[in-house]
This record gives sequence, C-alpha cells and structure tokens, in this order.
Amino acid sequence: MDVHCIVATLFLKSEEMEPANYTRVTEFVLTGLSQTREVQLVLFVIFLSFYLFILPGNILIICTIRLDPHLTSPMYFLLANLAFLDIWYSSITAPKMLIDFFVERKRISFGGCIAQLFFLHFVGASEMFLLTVMAFDRYAAICRPLHYATIMNRRLCSILVVLSWLGGFIHSIIQVALIVRLPFCGPNELDSYFCDITQVIRIACANTFPEELVMIFSSGLISVVCFIALLMSYAFLLAMLKKHSGSDESTSRAMSTCYSHITIVVFMFGPSIYIYARPFDSFSLDKVVSVFHTVIFPLLNPIIYTLRNKEVKTAMRKLVNRYILCKEK
Repeated sequence: MDVHCIVATLFLKSEEMEPANYTRVTEFVLTGLSQTREVQLVLFVIFLSFYLFILPGNILIICTIRLDPHLTSPMYFLLANLAFLDIWYSSITAPKMLIDFFVERKRISFGGCIAQLFFLHFVGASEMFLLTVMAFDRYAAICRPLHYATIMNRRLCSILVVLSWLGGFIHSIIQVALIVRLPFCGPNELDSYFCDITQVIRIACANTFPEELVMIFSSGLISVVCFIALLMSYAFLLAMLKKHSGSDESTSRAMSTCYSHITIVVFMFGPSIYIYARPFDSFSLDKVVSVFHTVIFPLLNPIIYTLRNKEVKTAMRKLVNRYILCKEK
C-alpha cells in the first residue's frame, strides 16, 4: 500500500468518526510571512536565491560523489543521501511559498495541507536518523580504524539508510493519523506560510491535548534525545582525537569532519526542538525559526561540506572543469 492510499484511508476513517452537523473545512488560508508588498518582493528575491543555490549545490554534491572514483567511502555515500534529502526537504515548502508571494489570498486544500505535513515530517525525521547514522560512521572510522571497512560496508550503509527512511515514514504517518482524525469545522486560517502540526492542531474543533501530548513526545522528545546523544558522541570522538593522536593530516581531517557534522546537527535539531518540544502555542519567533528550519537549513549542507572538505572541493573542481572542457569541444 503506497503513501497516498494510507493517507486516503485515514482521511475516510476520520470522516466516519465525525458528526454530521457542521461543514468540514476543505481548505486553509495561509497568512504568509508579510502583508506588505515591498517586503514580499524582497523576501521573494532572497528565498529564490537560497533555493536556486540549494538545488544546484546539492545536485553537484551528489554528482561529484557518484562520478569521482576517490569518493567511495561510506561517509561520502551517506553525504550524498543527505544532499538528496536536503533537495527534497527544501522543495516541500519553498516552491509554494515563492508562488504565494504574488497571490493575494494564499490558500492550500485540506488534502494538500496533509500531504505537505506528511512529507515535511517524513523527510525531516529521515534526515535526523541519517545524521545519527553518520555519527556511527565517524565512531567506527575513528575508534575502530582497522575494522572500519568490515563494519561499514556498502550493504550495511544501504540498510541503515533504508532504516532511516522507514523511521521517518513511521514517525510521519503517526502525525498524519492524529491530525486527520480531528474535526475542523470553523476557523481555517493558519498563521504561517506552510502547513505543520503546530499550526493545524490549534484550529481543530476539539480538545487536542491528548494529540498534542503525543506529538510533543514523538517529535519533540525524539529531537531532544537524538540531539543530546549526537553532541555527546561527537564530544567523545573529538576528545579521543585530541588525546590519542598527533597533529597529522588525517587527524586534522577527521576533526574537521566532526566539526562539520556538529554544525549540521546544531542547525538541524535546534529549530526542531524549539518548534516541537513545547506546547503548541504561538510565539513571536515562530515564523523566523520556521524559515530557518525549512528554507535556510538545507542551504547549510552544501556550504559546510564544500568549504570544510578538501576532497569534495577538489573533486567538484575537476568535475566542473571536465564539464566546461566538454562543452567547449
């Protein structure tokens, strides 16, 4: 059974449970980021620039890792998967947000809202689990260097990536199952530029405390636990590198990789903890944090990994030069 069938089944079940004495909300109205025309145009240019950098940047990372014979280690395989998730993650909200800058009344259908919510949590949770896999990869490379090739073989890497996607799917389907069972009969305005559980659950015509509690535990608590575990693991790895190794190039490279991963972890989990690990009340910073979480964060992956990784930069330069030469011929 595919995703659309599952979502449709949940939707039909929710309709059967609801009373028939009110009109069900069929669409939501988004307030967007600003109501001022000039501000909207400025934001459009800024976010379009971000999006046009994210797509080619992450595509270049994937192509470089796929085509360069020197980038075959598990770390680069996982990095290519992370870049793929970033492309998908940024494309869930950014295109509609850019279009809505030129629309006076920003609308999204109920089904479209549920689909956006599903894929946002599906890809976001998969990326969190993948970052955990990348931390395990660094542990194996630094603490078990002689057995690293045996431990982190391509088969295990593929299994861990599939499990990351499966974990993201399970997490997301739980959110969708809770949302579609709620009755929406009155207000349909979301104070945001996209659909998310924190916004949708506020306008439900029911007591949503049990659902909110489950969502805080499934999204917020998981984010907090993974964040603390990842920071502790990287702190342990950095302490080992500084204690048992000298200042050779391989050690510096390993430390640089750990710092890159820590940066990604902080920027990924920080906004997620702020949004989901608290009661779903409205705060003044909500939109700013959401923009960072859905638009700016995917930009950090190509920037951080290309600026801090010499092998990737060298391989990218060769790939671009090869493309230019082929085009000239």
